[in-house]
Amino acid sequence: MLRIFIGYDQREAVAWHTMAHSIMEKSSIPISFVPVNQVNLRKIFTRPIDSKQSNEFSISRFLVPHLSDYSGYSVFFDCDMLVRVDIAEILNVINEQPGKAVYCVQHSYEPKDDIKYLNTVQYKYPRKNWSSVVLWNCGHQANKKVDLNFVNNATPMELHRFSWLKDDEIGALDVRWNWLVGEYAEPPNDIKNIHWTVGGPYFNEYKDVDFSDEWRDAVKKINYCEQREL
Repeated sequence: MLRIFIGYDQREAVAWHTMAHSIMEKSSIPISFVPVNQVNLRKIFTRPIDSKQSNEFSISRFLVPHLSDYSGYSVFFDCDMLVRVDIAEILNVINEQPGKAVYCVQHSYEPKDDIKYLNTVQYKYPRKNWSSVVLWNCGHQANKKVDLNFVNNATPMELHRFSWLKDDEIGALDVRWNWLVGEYAEPPNDIKNIHWTVGGPYFNEYKDVDFSDEWRDAVKKINYCEQREL
């Protein structure tokens, strides 16, 4: 069973449920979902909220190896996404690049905007958005470093830049697994995972962003219930 962790923020709860359903309806393998929700993690996640955090799971996402008991593979996703393919496809990279500690899209870009959703600051830093989609090899020896003490005390930059890893321990996912809407131009037809990193169509000011109609179609599915004909 593939464990899938999705960051949960109460301010955009609809995004979490829509993202989870987009994975569930297409998956050809058994999956389990874990919301990375601070309410459920208070006994182990003790660091105070950083004023620079744009969402509630900015740091708690790095609890994935601990929550996976440092074994097997787990995937982390931000909630402001929509998966368009069978999630089993992401596992192909393990055979293509064996032995890596993590696999992520290794973005190299500078955000176009200074402000993003809910009037939060769009910070610019190296390896930005690498940690928004991560396939974790939780049993990798290097990831034993990511224990509760490290997650609760390391600086945000140490975490988001994967500072505990050597560069050759970081595998590369295709950019289609983390397509940054509004940052990358001319999207290909075969994007695997849409990421509304600046603001998703569930926010009024971003209701007409790229792929917004596709997201609204997905919302209809999570609100669907077949009815008896009268």
